[in-house]
Amino acid sequence: MEKILSTLKVKNLGELMDKTVPSHIRLKKRLQLPEGISEVEALSELKKIMSGNEIWKSFIGQGYYNTITPTVILRNIIENPSWYTPYTPYQAEIAQGRLEMLLNFQTMVSDLVGKPLCNASLLDEATSCAEAVHMAWSSVHGLTSKGDERNTVLVSENVHIQNIAVIQTRSEPLGIQVKIVKDNQIEASLDEH
Repeated sequence: MEKILSTLKVKNLGELMDKTVPSHIRLKKRLQLPEGISEVEALSELKKIMSGNEIWKSFIGQGYYNTITPTVILRNIIENPSWYTPYTPYQAEIAQGRLEMLLNFQTMVSDLVGKPLCNASLLDEATSCAEAVHMAWSSVHGLTSKGDERNTVLVSENVHIQNIAVIQTRSEPLGIQVKIVKDNQIEASLDEH
């Protein structure tokens, strides 16, 4: 410790703190904390606090459906900590773990159904819709001339409301206009854009 303090040219940890943490954000008095309690007591206290919560219906996650995932798949693919636990600060392993999980899932499905290809995604329905819109928009803009100003995407009014909302939210920063149209007006709307 002394070598570190000497290298940093400070006398002690207090001086290091003075030079590191601005004084206006440092607490000047000791924390007023209660006596420590055991884990069992803490859990009991937390349950008392949580009992005051009101249970309301949540509409977050529309587009996810009630499914039964076999335990062996759940534990060995989705919950496998070796695929999502990082061992370096920048956590690239989380993304790599997801890719490995998808590859394993795709391989398993391909083996089960006897097909060379299969689909696998960690995206919910609404995010998948937004990704499809952006992929289509990017491919059009990648193939057209630089001055092409076509930036409107047509979406059927029959698409689920949560999907439309995510498409609109994700498209706004890219300057993509989202136009909601009736199914029988899609063809006519194509001519306008």
